[in-house]
Amino acid sequence: MDSPFVLRKALIRKVVEENENTKRFLLEVENFPEFKPGQFNMLYVYAQGEVPISISSIRRDLIEHTVRLVGEVTEDLFLLKEGDCIGIRGPYGTHFPVERYEGWDIVLVAGGLGLADIKPVVEYLIERRGAYGRVFLLVGAKNPSGLLYKEEYKKWEEGDIGLLLTVDKPTDDWSGHVGVVTELFKFVELNPDRTVGMMCGPEVMMYFTTKKLLELGLSEGNIYLSMERHMKCAVGTCGHCQFGYTFVCKDGPIFSYERIKPIFGVKEL
Repeated sequence: MDSPFVLRKALIRKVVEENENTKRFLLEVENFPEFKPGQFNMLYVYAQGEVPISISSIRRDLIEHTVRLVGEVTEDLFLLKEGDCIGIRGPYGTHFPVERYEGWDIVLVAGGLGLADIKPVVEYLIERRGAYGRVFLLVGAKNPSGLLYKEEYKKWEEGDIGLLLTVDKPTDDWSGHVGVVTELFKFVELNPDRTVGMMCGPEVMMYFTTKKLLELGLSEGNIYLSMERHMKCAVGTCGHCQFGYTFVCKDGPIFSYERIKPIFGVKEL
């Protein structure tokens, strides 16, 4: 078994600009280990440092990451182009346990960049669509330019994914829903005894989404959240990502609400 600190060479094969501050990097990595939806890697920019970034596709030929321009490391990463190389180590963390819920209805909720974490779940479900019940994908963003992966929407809908979109601040050409993502639940029929919820986005969004799912009758153990906060070493040694009695990088980033209920939403924790 490889050491968790093994750094592999990653060749940037393709860069896709999603919007003015978000890019997708598709990396060619030899003999990269198996990974599951919700896990993350550490991307290393030579002479600058490394950052934790979610794996945003289940494809194996190229390892995909969606990166937002925040901080010095991502600034340098955004300067790189196709043909350049970076370092990569991983995969790390827990995953969305979608394989446990065959036959169930699935509700996926994403806010902003959180769709990067949810996208691999969507792809996984489409590949195995007959094994699951109804699948709903609720996506919110601040404005239309913040909606990621627009070129994928038609394929998702053709894959029998019930896609619902909303924005907080519409532009003149926006004809869709306006409001917070929890307002989209009025368009969704759920059987709470056979439905699992999975989400990623700003913590305030996940707080109110969890509250809504509980109101709709889902059990605490069937609600999963991606708690991506302050990760640094990826293996639980530095303590940077401590979240109450857990370390996000090691015990998460995917948690059931049942596990983190006492600490979720607590300020300064």
